Amino acid sequence: MSVSYAVKSLSQGSRELIAFRIGDQEFCVNIMSVREIRGWTLATPMPHAPSYVMGVVNLRGAVLPIIDMSARLGMKPAEPTARHVIIVAQVKSKTVGLLVEAVSDILTITDDTIQPVPEISSDLEKQYARGILAIDTRMICLIELEALFPEKAHDKESEAA
Repeated sequence: MSVSYAVKSLSQGSRELIAFRIGDQEFCVNIMSVREIRGWTLATPMPHAPSYVMGVVNLRGAVLPIIDMSARLGMKPAEPTARHVIIVAQVKSKTVGLLVEAVSDILTITDDTIQPVPEISSDLEKQYARGILAIDTRMICLIELEALFPEKAHDKESEAA
């Protein structure tokens, strides 16, 4: 994709999303939060970390936490293979690695392409799902990373002081 195409599409009120697979489901996030996509690297486990945190890896001298997106989304925890990838994403002030099975597509959409999340969805899903994209035979859930990784309560207290 050329740079001029990206600028043109964004200037017409559309946005770009990066789609990825977890199991037999597809999800997508805003491409502006994605810093890079890299191959799976074994993570060093961290004691007392949430169950969806696989551990940390060294990313050019910085400690990068690796989040198992399958576990974070309430599905069966991943068993990473060489085919898995890590999407390095910026979520507010933090950089995190999102473990997914594969990146499947880059989508250019407009807001009217996004359909509301069905009422039968769980409360957890409603917190992070911003909509559903029905593209051909695919159903892709749009995820809001900021909602999936909220700031901790003590961070908000320190900001208020």
